[in-house]
Amino acid sequence: MARAQGARAQMALAFETTYGTPPVGGFTKMPFASTSLGAEQPLLNSELLGYGRDPLAPIKDAVTADGDVVVPLDAEAFGFWLKAAFGAPTTTGTGPWTHEFQSGAWTLPSMSIETGMPEVPRFAMYSGCVLDQMTWQMQRSGLLTATARLVAQGETVGTSSSAGTPAALELKRFGHFNGSITRNGSALGNVISADITYANNLDRIETIRNDGRIDGADPSIAALTGSIEVRFADSTLVTQAINGDPCKLEFGYALPSGESFTFTVHAVYLPRPRIEISGPQGVQATFDWQAARDSVVGRMCTATLVNDVETY
Repeated sequence: MARAQGARAQMALAFETTYGTPPVGGFTKMPFASTSLGAEQPLLNSELLGYGRDPLAPIKDAVTADGDVVVPLDAEAFGFWLKAAFGAPTTTGTGPWTHEFQSGAWTLPSMSIETGMPEVPRFAMYSGCVLDQMTWQMQRSGLLTATARLVAQGETVGTSSSAGTPAALELKRFGHFNGSITRNGSALGNVISADITYANNLDRIETIRNDGRIDGADPSIAALTGSIEVRFADSTLVTQAINGDPCKLEFGYALPSGESFTFTVHAVYLPRPRIEISGPQGVQATFDWQAARDSVVGRMCTATLVNDVETY
């Protein structure tokens, strides 16, 4: 008997025309490291009395479909997750193409995502997937991945794939070695690590339905936060925190073949940190920053992806 193995798992993604309705075709094979995307329906214990000490049968509660997908930061497939986070990009160029994703969109696209375990077989189609949060970390070494948190409408399970033959992408993965951080256009030195979290703060529309699913997930006020851990070498960031002035931070990755990903936060505000001397080693400081809408640019952040994909 065949047993499910993560090494044989697969994932396909397509954007929906109608929320909650998987498209007939147009799926793309997606690289991923792990996923907790799934649907669950808890049981409610009976509260009724008068039938003895043994409880009556439980009642089914509403269906909750959500979870995380850990994906690599790469030059092509990551554009689908950026579109899910910010909406459709503005694309320029004639190859390579430059895709510019901007924050602040009032509506977000929904996706259908199918995860498959062919050896069982089990193919689960999650419709109405909307991206709630995306986070990743910059550091000196290790594998570079991002975590996308999704809110879905529901799950449909079958023994065969509904995604057909998904289109394949060329995997051109960014690494920590390809990363850089600039502040107001100048390289920011002495950085040990950095965390970036963008959240759409989705509001689930939990209307009364006979299938227990949600009616949608609408974005509310977005949030862009993170932290920067630095070796304390000068007072530039501390002075900015004390003065309360914003700065522009740019987190970038570039491959020798020309592909690049740049995430620009236009107005970053820093808190005043506690500077501790914990021992004979170097002194470090952590700045838990927050971003806001920049009045000149008119938005909070811009993600720019340069690759060989013509359109998303």
